[in-house]
Amino acid sequence: MPSTIYDQLCATVREVSLIRSTESTLSWDQETHMPDKALAFRAHQMSWLSGKAHAIATGRMMQKLLDKAQSTKLRDPKAAANLKVLVHDFQREAKIPGKLVVEESESASHAKHAWIEARKQSDFATFAPHLEKMLGIAQRKADLWGYAEEPYDALLETYERGTRTREVAALFAKLKPDLTQIARAAVERGKSIKPNLLRGHYPVAKQQTLNAEIAASIGFDFKAGRIDTTTHPFCTTLGPRDVRLTTRYDEKDFTSSLFGVLHEAGHGLYEQGLPESDFGLPSGRACSLGIHESQSRLWENHVGRSRPFWQRWLPRAAEIFPHLRKISLEDFLAAVTRAEYSFIRVEADEATYDLHILLRFAIERRMVSGKLAVKDVPEAWNAEFKELFGMSPPDAAHGCLQDIHWSMGGLGYFATYTLGNLNAAQLYATALRQRRIASAIELADYAPLLNWLREKVHTHGGAPLPGEIMQGATGKPTDARHHLKHLRERFVG
Repeated sequence: MPSTIYDQLCATVREVSLIRSTESTLSWDQETHMPDKALAFRAHQMSWLSGKAHAIATGRMMQKLLDKAQSTKLRDPKAAANLKVLVHDFQREAKIPGKLVVEESESASHAKHAWIEARKQSDFATFAPHLEKMLGIAQRKADLWGYAEEPYDALLETYERGTRTREVAALFAKLKPDLTQIARAAVERGKSIKPNLLRGHYPVAKQQTLNAEIAASIGFDFKAGRIDTTTHPFCTTLGPRDVRLTTRYDEKDFTSSLFGVLHEAGHGLYEQGLPESDFGLPSGRACSLGIHESQSRLWENHVGRSRPFWQRWLPRAAEIFPHLRKISLEDFLAAVTRAEYSFIRVEADEATYDLHILLRFAIERRMVSGKLAVKDVPEAWNAEFKELFGMSPPDAAHGCLQDIHWSMGGLGYFATYTLGNLNAAQLYATALRQRRIASAIELADYAPLLNWLREKVHTHGGAPLPGEIMQGATGKPTDARHHLKHLRERFVG
């Protein structure tokens, strides 16, 4: 039996996490293996679990334990930090009625299925009613939570605690001219690089072999995780030693799945680096999505598209795919860092990627405020895309239907991708100042880098604010100059 009030509180919080991790397992199965006809019952299962978890998380017992714990002087700094976050979480969750939680879970299950079908057919009308539903739920939640300036603040808080929309909007407005200029120069430079140099025949089974070897080489523990196939790549944690990565395959381009795996493995390394004994508590979970994305983008881009990485891995890739033997390291590096304007975010190069996020942030903000109706989203999306990229999506699948996030109710999420890019560049630049890490990276030895990230980011869990993580790891708050410097060096010269 738990001996103190804090121990009792932790036991109750862990009970909630047990239910939610079970729901995550069902969600992972829905995305990877579940037969289509199982959808209705799966939606019922998941909504029931959501309701149960919410009832415990916001119930009288939780309130009583929090009140007593707050009146007790906690000497352990980690316990005090956990309590602060738990109070914050309770105050938010308690404002959302259980019926709305159940409704959102069930609606999301159906919306994800509808999105998959709509994307296949490039038919926005099929998905539109589900987006109306998910947007309405998000707006109701924002109103219930309350916000200082605009409803998007309340949604952003879910993913990036302590961050305001106006701060992100100001940052993005400041970044936009530089990002646009860099993208334009990078795309112009990319025209001199053969666009289909790496096109070939890459059987899925052989791609899976290479992907697994590379993920293991950077530290992903396959005894505590695995890789599966899905429509939209993601990483999810089902337990303290159960991290699932997913990717999708293109048999004409092995780099599509490989960089997807590197990205998701970055998320997975973070999850595997969190304190296992604290699973379910703030100290045992990720800090924010902006910090989470810093890990995935660091491994995907700063490591995965670098010269030392491919000096090590191109020979092995050529063993598996013999036609790569005719491609030099210089040409290969040029190909995997070639910039061009593209319609699909997850396939975008670094130089143009953030423009995709600026578009989504602007669209979401207008949707949540009520200034943009769902029926007008495709037109608004295409207009924003034309302004940023100079071209118009040919259909909805290449436009507003390409991302899974809205079907999951993930409004307020997209800004964290660019925040992640900024954090990744700053963390990587800071790590490279240590000669031991820099020397190891030149030899494609990433253990010292991973150990540094474990120490500076992973082991702190989610009790600190994102800014506190960055301040502690780099000595400064998030600063865009590292990301812009990296982009200019890699793509402009």
